[in-house]
Amino acid sequence: MTRRRPPVCGVRRGTAGFALLLVLWTLVLIAFLVMQLSSGGRSELGIATNLEANAVAAAAADGGIAAAIFNLTAPQSQQRWPVGGPVHQLTIGNCRVLVRVENEAARINPNLASPALIAALLRVLGSDPDSAARIAAAISDWVGTSPTPKTPEALRAQYQAAGRDYVPPGAPFESIDELSRVVGVTPALYAALVPHLTLYGPADPDPNGADPVVAAALAQSRQSVPTAAPVPPDTMTLRVLAQAYGLGNARASRDAILRLSPSLPQGYAILAWRRGDAVD
Repeated sequence: MTRRRPPVCGVRRGTAGFALLLVLWTLVLIAFLVMQLSSGGRSELGIATNLEANAVAAAAADGGIAAAIFNLTAPQSQQRWPVGGPVHQLTIGNCRVLVRVENEAARINPNLASPALIAALLRVLGSDPDSAARIAAAISDWVGTSPTPKTPEALRAQYQAAGRDYVPPGAPFESIDELSRVVGVTPALYAALVPHLTLYGPADPDPNGADPVVAAALAQSRQSVPTAAPVPPDTMTLRVLAQAYGLGNARASRDAILRLSPSLPQGYAILAWRRGDAVD
């Protein structure tokens, strides 16, 4: 008679190996998920920290503009910041803030300036005399100040020939950006013009504080140059530039245009407040 082998208790060897492999893969997957969650948490924490630092720098730059307003409207004239003076260094919170005050009226206003002055500015920036006269006339046509305005049909033909699907509105620029739409104003010329222009200045720029380019344009156009007054006038239009440096690489810039006058309710009015360029 053949003796039967008693049954073996437990699992088979192949089944036990598969279960062990499944456990190992599960542990690897859990470790991978933990690593990803930890890495994602560090990344989100870094993003949040950078956002906070940039927000603090932006607030400090705004604070630099506010500090300039305070110091420009000080009751005692000897305590006021000088226009066109050195860059002021402030500490606001944990940020270092640089503030510069410029005479906005020393820039050229294309809405009010004569074609002769605009043409002189273009020549100083490198345009030949014919091109300068043509572009200056086109700017005057755009803002509606041309002494010899073209007919709507002539303007339409001029702009269609240049591949444009619009015509000049015959109204002042609402923003400097509009200048790039004037026929003849290339991107390179636009970039060269912008630092010397304003929409808040008078028809004749104030030579006090004018940059070398504007000063040369005034000389070429033979604009009358008033003598410097011993004291600043009652009304001034100023540009305030503020640059804040915060933690890490956080930084923010602000560019504000102010009008100061005793006749204003608070002694000043804010004409523009926007992101600005770096303060040198």
